[in-house]
Amino acid sequence: MKAKPPTLEALMQMSRTSLSTSLASIDAVRDAEVVFLALHGGQGEDGTLQALLDMMGVAYTGSGHLASALAMDKDLSKHLFRAVGVPTPEWTMAALDGSSPTVSEVDRSMGFPVIVKPSKQGSTVGLTVVKDGSQLRAAILEAARYDDEVMVEQFIAGRELTVGILGDEALPVGEIIPKHEIYDYECKYTAGMAREEFPAKLNGDRTREAQRLARLAFDVLKLRGYARIDFRMAADGALFCLEANTLPGMTELSLIPQGAAAHGISFPELCDRIVQLALRGRTAGAGAS
Repeated sequence: MKAKPPTLEALMQMSRTSLSTSLASIDAVRDAEVVFLALHGGQGEDGTLQALLDMMGVAYTGSGHLASALAMDKDLSKHLFRAVGVPTPEWTMAALDGSSPTVSEVDRSMGFPVIVKPSKQGSTVGLTVVKDGSQLRAAILEAARYDDEVMVEQFIAGRELTVGILGDEALPVGEIIPKHEIYDYECKYTAGMAREEFPAKLNGDRTREAQRLARLAFDVLKLRGYARIDFRMAADGALFCLEANTLPGMTELSLIPQGAAAHGISFPELCDRIVQLALRGRTAGAGAS
């Protein structure tokens, strides 16, 4: 069966219920040495849950609340990428009623096709590839159903690459080869709709450059522990950073575990290293306070 994005109603229900029970009342959370986070999107990834755990003094895997919020906001992320020299596709923010940018403005600044997406969502929910101006307003209105900010972004034709960061290490570069034009929701969550190669078939210079840029993106967003940085590589080899995922998938077949495996790190070892990074981060924070 094809995987379909959750409906807007389902997302709102998840948001209402996911943190409705006080975390402090859950013994397993309150008394945990470290909480291993494996949530995607919404309050699990946007810094909300991280802030609650910070207030409880409970260590957790992945990035802190500020970094999580920065990475979830694609507009802010792209400004920070540019500040440290990480190339990212051109973009502009849209009016929620679809009145701007106009078709002529997009055509002049970026050209078609473009990507229209919620600025603070994950898993390509609410995303549309807009191939001509007649589709622009409808795509903006669709994205606006999922977020209070909508981004119109230059579409970079080329290869889909990803780099996992684990502590101070950049893992082998991977390539995602989706059946669709982009690595959309269906390709991400339907078996057989995408193929991954770790390591990607790149020359040494491109591999090192992707890893360097991934590390820069990781650092400028103040991420910690581990994350996955996604890129598109144009036909001329130019790399463009799309976004950072602060809580990437963690099944054995997910992208970060595949990158770790290509580096000789087993899945149990990867999980253990992520936990150890979280514990070291708590110790360092306690020493500084």
